[in-house]
Amino acid sequence: MQIVTKDLEYVYQKGTPFEKRALFHINVTIPSHSYTAVIGHTGSGKSTLLQHLNGLLQPTGGEIRIGDLTVTSEKKGKGLKGIRQKVGIVFQFPEHQLFEETVEKDICFGPMNFGATEEEARQQAKTALKLVGLSEELLNKSPFDLSGGQMRRVAIAGVLAMNPDILVLDEPTAGLDPRGRTEIMEMFYQLYQEKGISIVLVTHSMEEASKYADSIIIMHKGTVYKKGTPKEIFSSPAELIDLGLDVPESVRFQLKLEDKIGKEIAEPSLSIDELVENIFAYIKRVNEK
Repeated sequence: MQIVTKDLEYVYQKGTPFEKRALFHINVTIPSHSYTAVIGHTGSGKSTLLQHLNGLLQPTGGEIRIGDLTVTSEKKGKGLKGIRQKVGIVFQFPEHQLFEETVEKDICFGPMNFGATEEEARQQAKTALKLVGLSEELLNKSPFDLSGGQMRRVAIAGVLAMNPDILVLDEPTAGLDPRGRTEIMEMFYQLYQEKGISIVLVTHSMEEASKYADSIIIMHKGTVYKKGTPKEIFSSPAELIDLGLDVPESVRFQLKLEDKIGKEIAEPSLSIDELVENIFAYIKRVNEK
């Protein structure tokens, strides 16, 4: 399922003295089976854009096409419930949205809300729990008796049980320790690779954006500032820093090293492994002269 926006605009409390333009002139395409990262500082419009991707918000101007459905300010899209099944959103701290007395009931809530029978929902719950790396033994336990990491995985399983084509992730690793962040991000990447689920990742982590995404969209003051591959985006680190954004740790280290020796080593290295390779290649070139 592809998502396309055309001059998308959103104004909060439009027509009142308190109106505030949050989005304008948004023109982006999120292809089927893609991994897109959306970055930008707080207040740049990332979360507002995110809520348009499955119809939680509807445009005040322009349009957004989600699969075969087009939503505009004049003509509200019908069938948004079906879109919300196909485009699942995992908000920050999704474990705070758990509410049922057992893990199984919590995961089954979404599928049953979209018309699945109880038996179908139970089967989907088992499958989803396996996808997030948890045992079926947890199905009859209270979600509130689980660890924080397990609770988050159960909440994510509730979204996956609806079999979405697109998964929108809003800072999915917030509050997790480094190991937990890595495990969660690897889990999503595996879903992207093996299940064909498209991922839209909203993140402040430049490491996550550079490591996992095919393409990156930079939001700034309510509109798209720049878009491109990770290599294209991080090839101008000074530009990102001027915008108040961070760059991957490997890029920061390379900039400091290049400043120290007064020479450019290579294109920006998007990972520590790539940085090591580029440093060794640079040393080899110097020694061969």
